[in-house]
Amino acid sequence: MVKVKICGLRRPQDIEYVNRLKVDYAGFVFARSRRRISFEEAEKLIAALDKDIKKVGVFVNERRDVIMKACEELGLDVIQLHGDEPPESVRGYGRVSVWKAIRVEDADSLKAAEDYEVDGILLDSSVKGLYGGTGLRFDLDLLEGVRFRQPVILAGGLGADNVGEAILKVKPHAVDVSTGVEIDGYKDFEKMKKFVERVRSL
Repeated sequence: MVKVKICGLRRPQDIEYVNRLKVDYAGFVFARSRRRISFEEAEKLIAALDKDIKKVGVFVNERRDVIMKACEELGLDVIQLHGDEPPESVRGYGRVSVWKAIRVEDADSLKAAEDYEVDGILLDSSVKGLYGGTGLRFDLDLLEGVRFRQPVILAGGLGADNVGEAILKVKPHAVDVSTGVEIDGYKDFEKMKKFVERVRSL
């Protein structure tokens, strides 16, 4: 079954929603973004998170010592590196899984995945000057015939209306959504519920 990650959680009710829906991954953004939270805020949210839900910390071009601190203090299960991190910088995080985001512009941009020794490749849309969270889709036809060594996490403009088609086309390990389950910039339970139900109906 394709796993579900809901990203950009920042309120107690967001945690209540993901707990009720029993999603697989909960994403916390520690990079510059309107969804950014502090380690202190994340600690309070994680304390209320269902223990079966894996905790993902999202970082963009962050220092290793800061990431390690987050792993220690928050007990992260996954580090999602969403910036311009070079291949040599993504190793050595111990028990914590590492996902590297690739911003998909064209077929050539997908080749970057070959250089990374990570536990997952997250495919997201590319918008100049932005690192994820755009709410925009990329052309899934670019993935036709492409094989990745790592499990694929599919992101970029997903919602309940299009995630089924995307899963059938890409067959990812997991799908990642943030904007697609929000109303006016905040997580909406009904949108989240429809998204999760759609994924799990396949």
